[in-house]
Amino acid sequence: MRVLHRTGQWCPARQVGEVVAYDVRILPEYQVAGRPTVDRSYLLLDEGVQLTKPAVFEGPVEGWWYVDVVEIERTDDGLVVHDLYVDFLIPPAVDRYQILDLDELSDALTAGKITTAQCADVLTATQRFVHRYLRRAEEGPNGPSAEFPPPDVRALEEFPAF
Repeated sequence: MRVLHRTGQWCPARQVGEVVAYDVRILPEYQVAGRPTVDRSYLLLDEGVQLTKPAVFEGPVEGWWYVDVVEIERTDDGLVVHDLYVDFLIPPAVDRYQILDLDELSDALTAGKITTAQCADVLTATQRFVHRYLRRAEEGPNGPSAEFPPPDVRALEEFPAF
């Protein structure tokens, strides 16, 4: 299995349950001296999100998760990931989070880069992700909740490089 990353790289991948992990080489202009040169990303196939702990994150954001809301296209060549603009930053303790790039979603809609239906799907996926993974029980009923990161992601973190 392989995944086409937004950098244009076809990346080797493995699937466990509804999670696909893939390793992508960090482009030289983004590499940080002394840090790994490969990131492992995880696609939650049934959720339309991609999780990454970027190797280039240092200092106060080291170990944080970067989450992209994505569309995953299955082709004969593999999976193609389409970024749908909305992102999250989530610290290891998962006691808070930041939603990023809602302005980019708005700009994409205004410029006709996405349809209103795609925009609605992105907003629904964003809210579903918050409810499922980021809200605490004491914040009220939020539907089925799940551990963050999902257990299949934790299992795939232990795999050697693909």
